[in-house]
Amino acid sequence: MGILRKLGATVTAAAFVGVGALTATTTAEAATVAPKVAPQVVVAPQQATAAASSSAVVPGKLRIDKRCMTKGRVLCINKRTRKLVYLVNGKPIQIADARFGGRKTPTRNGVFKVYRKSKNHVSSIYKSPMPYAMFFSGGQAVHYSSDFKARGYNGASHGCVNIRDKKKIAWIFARVKIGDKVVVYNG
Repeated sequence: MGILRKLGATVTAAAFVGVGALTATTTAEAATVAPKVAPQVVVAPQQATAAASSSAVVPGKLRIDKRCMTKGRVLCINKRTRKLVYLVNGKPIQIADARFGGRKTPTRNGVFKVYRKSKNHVSSIYKSPMPYAMFFSGGQAVHYSSDFKARGYNGASHGCVNIRDKKKIAWIFARVKIGDKVVVYNG
């Protein structure tokens, strides 16, 4: 487009949202093209999201991020499917329903490590119980939530990953070690 500007030509472009097609002609081309000739069509790739550009998802119902497919223990947390998948050496071992932070206190996406575990933790900020807490980013943790069990997806956390099933999170808590990988993503 910089070359066209230097030549004094103008560019007319029409984008069709959702179709992914882009048509572009210069005023010089438009004057020389016969009416029966179709304009040149260039298919543009759809805009990539931040999650899609940084990683890919393994095909399947669980939509596991490829960053989770490593050796060792991984808490793989998908915000789109609202699932936590506990993997060992790339194989799903346990699956649990998950709930996330609201608009004002979102759960951060990224790759983290469990840096602290607390079986009977109580939030120092919100004074709410956080049983089986596994902290991975600042004050954000994966933990059991009695509110999630009672209200389901009608509520939200303050940034933590809430788990509905107390037996599943207790089982996972017993197996996760400090330093284990945590991957949070929209897949």
